[in-house]
Amino acid sequence: MGFMQRLSHAWNVFRNGSPNKYVNYGPGYTMLPSRQRMYRTSEMSMVASIYNRIAVDVAGIGLQHVRKDEDGKYAETIYSGLQYCLNTEANIDQSGKAFLIDLVVSLLDEGVIAIVPTDFDLDPSRTDSYDVRTLRVARVVNWYPEHVRVRVYNDKIAMQQEIVLPKRLVAVVENPFFTTMNEPNSTLQRLIRKLAILDVVDEQTGSGKLDLIIQLPYQVKSQARQDQANLRRKQIEEQLTGSKYGIAYTDGTEKITQLNRAVENDIFSQVKYLEEKLYSELGVSKTVFDGTAEEAAMLNYQNNTLVPILDAIADAIRRRFITKTARTRGQDVMYIRDPFKLVPTSQIAEIADKFTRNEIMSSNEFRAIVGLKPSNDPNADVLRNKNLNPVSTGPEVPSEPQEEGAYREA
Repeated sequence: MGFMQRLSHAWNVFRNGSPNKYVNYGPGYTMLPSRQRMYRTSEMSMVASIYNRIAVDVAGIGLQHVRKDEDGKYAETIYSGLQYCLNTEANIDQSGKAFLIDLVVSLLDEGVIAIVPTDFDLDPSRTDSYDVRTLRVARVVNWYPEHVRVRVYNDKIAMQQEIVLPKRLVAVVENPFFTTMNEPNSTLQRLIRKLAILDVVDEQTGSGKLDLIIQLPYQVKSQARQDQANLRRKQIEEQLTGSKYGIAYTDGTEKITQLNRAVENDIFSQVKYLEEKLYSELGVSKTVFDGTAEEAAMLNYQNNTLVPILDAIADAIRRRFITKTARTRGQDVMYIRDPFKLVPTSQIAEIADKFTRNEIMSSNEFRAIVGLKPSNDPNADVLRNKNLNPVSTGPEVPSEPQEEGAYREA
C-alpha cells in the first residue's frame, strides 16, 4: 500500500471523531460507575490500603483456565472465553487484572460477593455447555433457596441494577477470613470502628475546636451571671483567634481544662493493639505492607493470606463455569505462582544451573521465566544433565573394522 493510500485510510480521533457534535451518550459519571464502592470500610481508612495491597498481589498471581493431565498436573492453557475474561478483558470497563482487584477488595470488605457472567455464547437455560463472554462483580442483596438477588452494574444503561439469578449461574465467593474480618465483633470490624472515632477526633482537632471548660470564680445560675460568662468566653475566643500563635490570657482565679487529649491517646493505643492483632490473625507481618519484608515474611504472606483467597475464588469459578463433564476431561481453574519472584538476582544463576542440571527445566524454559529471548541452540530445548550427557561438538567418526586375527598378530 502506497503512502497516499495509507493516508486516505488513516483515521484521527480529533479530526474524524467529531467531538463537538452532540450525541446522546447516556448518563455520564466523573468516576467509574462499575467499580464496587466500599460498603463497610471508609476508602480513606488504613484498612482500605490493606485491602488494596492484598487485591493487587492476588491479581498479580492471577487465574488460568487450564487442562490437566492424568496425574492432575498442568498440561496446557485453554484459550476459552473464561480465560479471556480472567486475563485480558473481563468486560467493556475492566481488564482481567482490574476485575480481580475489584473482586478481592469487594470480597474482603463485604465477606461474600458474586461473580456474575453477563454474556454467554449459548443460552444457559437450555444447555450447560456454554462459555462466558463477560464477567462482573456483584453485591449479594438477598438469598433465596435456589436463587440470589444481586446488585450488578449494567453497562447497557450505565447504572447499578438489582436482578434475581439462579444460583447455578452465579459464582458466590466467601471470604476465607470471614471470622477475622467480617463478623460484627471481629478484630477488623473493631479496628474500623476505632479508626472512625479517631477520624472524628482528628476532624474536631483540625477544625480549630479546643474543647475547653472554663471554671469562673463565681456561680452562673442566674441569667446575669450566664450573660457575663458568655461574654468572658467570647473574649477568650477573640484572643485566640486574633493571636498569631494561638495564645490567650486569663484571670488568676479562672481555671481551664482541656477535654479531648486523654481520649485521643487512649484510642491510639487501642488502634495499635487491634492492628497488631489483625496482622497476627491474618498470618502476616506488618513489614509486608510497609515494603520492608524479607523473603521469609513474603513467603509466609503468600502461603497464609494470598493462597486461601485464590483457592476460594478458583473453587467458586470451577463449580459454576466448568461443567462436570469438562472437569472429568481435565479442565480446571488454577493459579500458577512465579517461584522466582522473591529470589534475589544474585541467586538466579545458581538456581538456573541446578534446574537445568537436574533436568527440571530446559535452558529456554528458564530464560522465558527471567524475561530473556530463547536461544537458537537446539540443545537449549532439551532436558539433559550437562555433566552426565555432554553434547559432542562435531560428528562422530566411526572406527574402521579390524580384520580377524589382528589382535593376535599384534
